[in-house]
Amino acid sequence: MTDTVIARKTGQIGRITLNRPKALNALNQEMVEAMTAALLEWRSDDGVKAVVVDGEGEKGFCAGGDIRMLAESGKAGDGRAWRFWRDEYQLNTLIFEYPKPYVALIDGITMGGGVGISVHGDFRVAGDRTLFAMPETGIGFHPDVGGAFFLPRLAGELGAWMGLTGARLKTADCIAAGVATHYAPSDKQADLIAALESAELDDDGEVLESLLDAHSGDPGRSDLALHRGLIDAAFAGEDLDAFFARLDAAGDAWSKKQASILSTKSPTSMAVTLSALRRGAALNFREVMTQDLRVSTRFLADGSDFYEGVRAVILDKDNAPNWAKEAGAAALAAYFAPLEQEQEMSFLD
Repeated sequence: MTDTVIARKTGQIGRITLNRPKALNALNQEMVEAMTAALLEWRSDDGVKAVVVDGEGEKGFCAGGDIRMLAESGKAGDGRAWRFWRDEYQLNTLIFEYPKPYVALIDGITMGGGVGISVHGDFRVAGDRTLFAMPETGIGFHPDVGGAFFLPRLAGELGAWMGLTGARLKTADCIAAGVATHYAPSDKQADLIAALESAELDDDGEVLESLLDAHSGDPGRSDLALHRGLIDAAFAGEDLDAFFARLDAAGDAWSKKQASILSTKSPTSMAVTLSALRRGAALNFREVMTQDLRVSTRFLADGSDFYEGVRAVILDKDNAPNWAKEAGAAALAAYFAPLEQEQEMSFLD
């Protein structure tokens, strides 16, 4: 048992609350294990008709994973990073394949690992405080936790834009992009939970969905529609240099800003990310998770931009990383090569 995840049954709902508010509910090993154990137990429990996941505190649903530990483990070569990623990706897969409705209340910061335990479920309910992003290229990493599955399946080139720039979507943008399925005002989400806990739910999820619809509101206008044409034009294809050229040629303030943002990201991380997204468009979920573990593990190599990104953003906080030059074609391909058999991705069943 752990107090960092509060798992309990209330009514016909399996309730999971992430309980590390001072760390914005960022995932660590024990939290991944606790969530997995609860979901496995409830999977065969006829008394549980649906699962609801939220985060303690007002700021974060789940702000990611334990980046500092991952970097320390990579330098030490002690295997903790690999184990965390394997177990986290097993949890992501369990959520994606879960036979019962899975509802994530993403009211607050939802990034990295928080995306992995929300976006693959059936329903994602945004609140007024929602801030959704996959910012990994800014720390010399890649959008893992199934980013290469859901990002390419968003409309147009939204996924490539989000994955490369780390764009932060607010509530209305999350609805417009499809990463959130519903919006419920932050001060009404407790009412939604109470309604779900007291309801007589059916096996096909119709009652649950009707309750979500009944508690949903209007999130307001999203500006994504204004930029969709620019996004789709600039981020098409597999040539990063062409992306920069198109953004520069567009000449408008928004495009110039995107080019400026891209210029601050790790060139190797962007190249790996773009390749992962294009590959992921043709892969099933388990194949993407296998790819994720291969790529994540390769980011632990000596000289990787991941360590420099962690130094600049997490440790020294100078936000001035000294990135290496973009990896060549052979080095880029090596990120996706199979691992040793004992390190390859495995699944819970």
